[in-house]
Amino acid sequence: MSDEATRITRLEEMLAHQAKTIDELSDQLAEQWKVMDQTRAKLDRLTERFLSLEEQSLEAPAITKPPHY
Repeated sequence: MSDEATRITRLEEMLAHQAKTIDELSDQLAEQWKVMDQTRAKLDRLTERFLSLEEQSLEAPAITKPPHY
């Protein structure tokens, strides 16, 4: 095999390896976005729940005189 053919073969192998790596990274990135969206939705639900509980705790009963007065 000539030097030029060997060089082209190595470049093609490198390109194939890089294409595979890019595909794997793309898949991982898509999975991370999915996890991040789930985490964001969970955080939003927890925030709403916290605010609801906070509002409930702020609703203090009316101040009344104790029975002994």
